[in-house]
Amino acid sequence: MEFQEFERRAHAMWEEIPIEYKDGIDGVVVKKEAEAHPDHPDYFTLGMCFTEPYPSGYMGPETTRSILSLYYGSFREVGKRNPEFDWEEELWETITHELRHHLEFLAEDDALEGLDYAMEQSYKRGQGETFDPWYYQYGLPLAPGVFRVEYDVYIESPWRGGELAEAGRAEFEWDGARWAVPVPGELGDIHYIWVHGLDSGGGWLQLVLVRERPLLDRVRRFFRKEELDLLESEAEPVRVGDAPESPGPLDGRPGRAAGGPPIESDPEEPLP
Repeated sequence: MEFQEFERRAHAMWEEIPIEYKDGIDGVVVKKEAEAHPDHPDYFTLGMCFTEPYPSGYMGPETTRSILSLYYGSFREVGKRNPEFDWEEELWETITHELRHHLEFLAEDDALEGLDYAMEQSYKRGQGETFDPWYYQYGLPLAPGVFRVEYDVYIESPWRGGELAEAGRAEFEWDGARWAVPVPGELGDIHYIWVHGLDSGGGWLQLVLVRERPLLDRVRRFFRKEELDLLESEAEPVRVGDAPESPGPLDGRPGRAAGGPPIESDPEEPLP
């Protein structure tokens, strides 16, 4: 998409948003340049909400003004790396994402800041850098222990002792069914399993096996500054029953454009 068309579509989409949601926003600015992360030059910001509160006894659109900035160059860079990049969809997602930043600032709600943090940590993981192993918990909650970060879904499954190895499989619920995958030969402290073939709304579904340790053991590890043993693998799921109230691929709302495909690694190779 050329810049002129991008700018035209951006302003047209902005006009489609009801005016009551745009109180306190002075407009949308479209810039030609790309906005790369200062520490990660391959991680591009698609849009930003610049907010400036003015002195007042309360917070509202009269005293809090914002401008939404869109970076055409960032869209172009991301589009180059992803042949399936949908300019229209990602432009709409970015506009509404930044609009939500403004609304949450008015409401003094930092939920979206947590989602942005999760997205950045997911990117670091994909690049083989050190990352927060609990980053997915900052995503959008779909159900207890189920989170969405961008288009990926994470299902957390705690375990202890030898119960998981004895069972030989790890079970979870998703999209109205109960599924099972083989237990990896080595579990570590946190084991991310990329589950093939299940629709998570455009991304991947990951089953996160978390080892539960006794409190004293956790305290000792903390003071010794011992790092968690992080592993990952891939698995094909098998349907083992029904679970009508389990979350599905369209529950929650995805964030802005995702980074890339899953890490290519040995099924039991420790993560960096």
